[in-house]
Formats: sequence, structure tokens, C-alpha cells
Amino acid sequence: MNRESFIKGIRDGIPIGLGYFAVSFSFGMLAAAGGLSVGQATLLSLLNLTSAGQVAGLNLIIAGSSYLEMALTQLTINLRYCLMSFSISQKLERGVPQFHRYLVAFGITDEIFGVTASQAGRVSPWYSYGAMSMAIPGWTVGTMLGAVSGSLLPGFVTSALGIALYGMFLAVIIPAAKKNRAVLWVVLGSMALSTLFQTIPFLKKVSTGFMIIIVTVAAAGTAAVFCPVKEEEKSES
Repeated sequence: MNRESFIKGIRDGIPIGLGYFAVSFSFGMLAAAGGLSVGQATLLSLLNLTSAGQVAGLNLIIAGSSYLEMALTQLTINLRYCLMSFSISQKLERGVPQFHRYLVAFGITDEIFGVTASQAGRVSPWYSYGAMSMAIPGWTVGTMLGAVSGSLLPGFVTSALGIALYGMFLAVIIPAAKKNRAVLWVVLGSMALSTLFQTIPFLKKVSTGFMIIIVTVAAAGTAAVFCPVKEEEKSES
């Protein structure tokens, strides 16, 4: 049973790993352009597995932000993984030991959560391990090769290819914004707030880390108040 679950997880994880490879390649180039070594960039991806969190963290490292800003930023951006882990923990087979739950939680990403949550009935932790065995190497190796390329390619080529990572975020945001007006307003509100922090003199003094925290909490909190998700929508999702 564990073997079958692991193989099924591998099959479902192959497309995830391939997608992660392409995206993390761009992150690796950004990390190299920001002054990180190949080893540092690779270790960053191996231990974190979060595209948005890593990009934000990289910007904070480059900006020389404090540990407090880094911690609060990562907590704010990655809090969703805590909620996803709670959900998957309830879906695991009964009697699964705690160390399995911890390992499954470590490998939770948006995509792995999606394929795991979509499985019928309860899920073996070995299914998650199978998906992770494809996703984690894809993300890590892509970062490593991107960092190597970024350290070898000319600066103008690295800058051009680095835009691919932000293109990925646009590819995620735009379809969701078309389907859900609340998402559209969150995106527009975040853009407006970020612009204010870059143009108003006294707001420009706020560090990058706290700016990300303030914009994230303000935009998400406003949407939660004025555009709450109805119970029927939760059950459908």
C-alpha cells in the first residue's frame, strides 16, 4: 500500500517538479544577481520551498533588513502553509505517527496541497513523499542551475531572464483576478499601497520588510472584511 501510494505521488508530482524547475531557474539567477553564492541559493531553496517567500526574503537580504523584518515577512507570506498543513493532517490516514505529519507539513506547497487534497478518501503520507520527491529536487536543482547560469551570463541577459519569475506571478494572479472581483481589488489595492510607499516621502523611510508586511496585511484584511468567502463557496472549493 505504501509503495503504491508513493508511486502515485511520484506520477502526480512529475508535472509539479517540471514547473518548479522552470520557475526556480529564474529565482536562482535573481539570487546570483543579488550577491548570493550558488551554494547559498541552493540551500535557500532546499530548506524553504516557497517562491513568494523566497523572493521576498531575497529582497530583504539584499536590502540588509533586520532578522525581525525577515521573520515577520515570512510569517505573513507563508502563514497559509500552516492552514494547509492543518487541513492535510486531517486527511491523513488514522494513526499516522507525529514524525510523518511533520515531514508532510515540511513539504507542503500550494501545488502539493492541491493534488493531495483532491485525492479521494484518506491519504497515506507516502503519497506526499512521492510528490515531494519530484517537487523538491525540481525546485532545488532549478535554483542551482539558475544560480550557476546567473554567475556566468552577462548582466543584461540575467536581468532579462530574471523577469520570468515575475511573469509567473502574473500568470497566477491574472486568471484568478478575472474570475473573482475580490482578488482583482486585492491586487489593485496592493499595487496602489506599494506605489504610495515608493512615492510619499515619509512612507519611503519605511524599510522593505515592513512595507511588505503592511501592504499584505492591509490588502488581505480589507478583502476579508468587505469580501468575505461565503460558506457555500468554501464547501465547493
